[in-house]
Amino acid sequence: MAFISVTRLRVRSLRYLPLFIWRTMQSVRQTERASGFLGGRLLREARNAFWTMTAWEDEAAMNAFRGSGAHRGAMPKLLIWCDEASVVHWNQETPELPTWLEAHRQMVNEGKRSKVNYPSSAHVANHIAAPQRSRLEGNLKPAQPHGDGPRP
Repeated sequence: MAFISVTRLRVRSLRYLPLFIWRTMQSVRQTERASGFLGGRLLREARNAFWTMTAWEDEAAMNAFRGSGAHRGAMPKLLIWCDEASVVHWNQETPELPTWLEAHRQMVNEGKRSKVNYPSSAHVANHIAAPQRSRLEGNLKPAQPHGDGPRP
C-alpha cells in the first residue's frame, strides 16, 4: 500500500517566483531524504502553475515530512505567493506514480482547496485546469542510505 500526495500551486506574480523556486528546491532536497519517501514527480506549467506528486510508505511518513524542515517553513509563504492552491491524497495498492491526468482527475473529484490570501477567480470557482505536459518536468528519487554507494 502507498500513500499518494498531489499538490497544485499557482504563483500569482513573477516577483514571488525566485523565492518560490528557491523554497521548492530546498523542499525537494528534504523530500528525497525523508523517511518513507518512495518517489515523486514535479511539473511546471505555463502561467506559473506547479504540480507535485509524491508516493509515501504511509500517511504518517508524509505528515512527518510536511510538518518539518524546509517544507514547513515554506507553507505559510504560500498564502501570499499563490492565488491558487489545492491538494489531494489517496491510498493505492502500489507505489507506482499515476499519470498527471489521473492526478488531475483525483484533484477534481477529491481534492481540497488550500487557503490563499489573494484567490484567483478559478480558485474561488474551484476550477482546476488539467496539467499540461512540459519540458520542465522532473523525477524525485529517494536518497540512498549512507554506505550504499552513489545514486544512479
